[in-house]
Amino acid sequence: MNEIRVGILGLGTIGIGAARILIEQQQLITRRLGKQVRLVAAADRILDRDFGLDLSGVRLTDDASDIVTADDIDVVIELIGGYEPARTFVVTALEHGKHVVTANKALIAKHGEELFPIADEKGLQIGFEAAVGGGIPCMKALREGLAANTILSIHGILNGTCNFILTKMENEGADYGDVLKEAQALGYAEADPTFDVEGIDTAHKLSILAAMAFGSKIKFDEVFTEGISRITAADIVAAQELGYRIKLPGTAKPHGENVSHGGCEKVEMRVHPTLVPLDSQLAQVSDSYNAVLISGDFVEHTMYFGRGAGERPTASAVIADVMDIASGFPDGIRHLAPPMGFVQSARTEVPTLPMADVECEYYLRFMVQDEPGVIASITAVLADHRISLEAVSQKERHKTQAVPVVMLTHETTEGNMQAAISRILALPNINDDLLILRKESFGA
Repeated sequence: MNEIRVGILGLGTIGIGAARILIEQQQLITRRLGKQVRLVAAADRILDRDFGLDLSGVRLTDDASDIVTADDIDVVIELIGGYEPARTFVVTALEHGKHVVTANKALIAKHGEELFPIADEKGLQIGFEAAVGGGIPCMKALREGLAANTILSIHGILNGTCNFILTKMENEGADYGDVLKEAQALGYAEADPTFDVEGIDTAHKLSILAAMAFGSKIKFDEVFTEGISRITAADIVAAQELGYRIKLPGTAKPHGENVSHGGCEKVEMRVHPTLVPLDSQLAQVSDSYNAVLISGDFVEHTMYFGRGAGERPTASAVIADVMDIASGFPDGIRHLAPPMGFVQSARTEVPTLPMADVECEYYLRFMVQDEPGVIASITAVLADHRISLEAVSQKERHKTQAVPVVMLTHETTEGNMQAAISRILALPNINDDLLILRKESFGA
């Protein structure tokens, strides 16, 4: 077949970007594939508006069912977002023999384990490169370019909104609330920013990357997740003075005796504000950019950097998936790498490492009354739990106000740290306004 027919669900920002590429880059796509990829139809709830693009040759409908069941469509691009009705439309498209491409990380994180077997049974593909990292081909690299490696770790700055906020707080000394309002005004943050700032968006993406790296099932609900809403300008300054920058990376690592031979007994998955060394590459990722650092046993450290969202980068990844599918259409689809990097039968239920067993170094910020012996009482409790200190800082002195005390610790388990913290908060002259951040060392 020399023509692959495409239908789009959702003509929002990304949908218009995907349509634009299919229409304006058609000659380039044909030269690369030796066949034509044509936009046949698109569905959107509101059709009487200016799309900023000539769609005169495209069949428009306000009923997505017309797209997913149509006989003249081979590939459905789902850009509605969210869990439902996106899931229902994707299932229907697969049941009607159509390949699917999506930028919907929530859908893949929550329902991927339901959707992949349906596609596999029917000999169809689900492409979702745009779901993680926007225009950065990090999953294609993980799935294909690094396929001969045992993956040893993944660290990713995967949410541009959080990275923009933290960068602005650092550069301008501004408070979190003020920068969040600016991010909303600029369109970086939603009116309800919870998905972004509380780490949920990053957790969606990390759960997909971890499953792809370690051959496990996607377990979004088991990702330890904390957001950035409690970070203050003072914390950012304190971290800088100690040689660190605060970021919100997602981190995933395999655990077990046979990791060096590709084994994985447990998967560590966590998203939380992290102290990143100033001389690391991830510390240099600023504003709304994304980056993913993947370490393998043969390649060592590889890094993928670029725009993690927006019309053009995300649409670029969407159409790259369409082109991958089109290159093998209709009979050569099986030559493509499995969507999750392992054949479906080889993907297993790998337990998630409990957060209590995760080992980290820590940044602790206590608010204390400036009384003799307060710091000594804190360090005594930490010593009882075999937690040693790397640094202690207290600059401000106010006889009548609580003052911040910052401590950096050496490595200990999360469970050990939480046990010590529960005792410290029960001490006199210690406020419950405590911030715990983890530190992470990176290989690049």
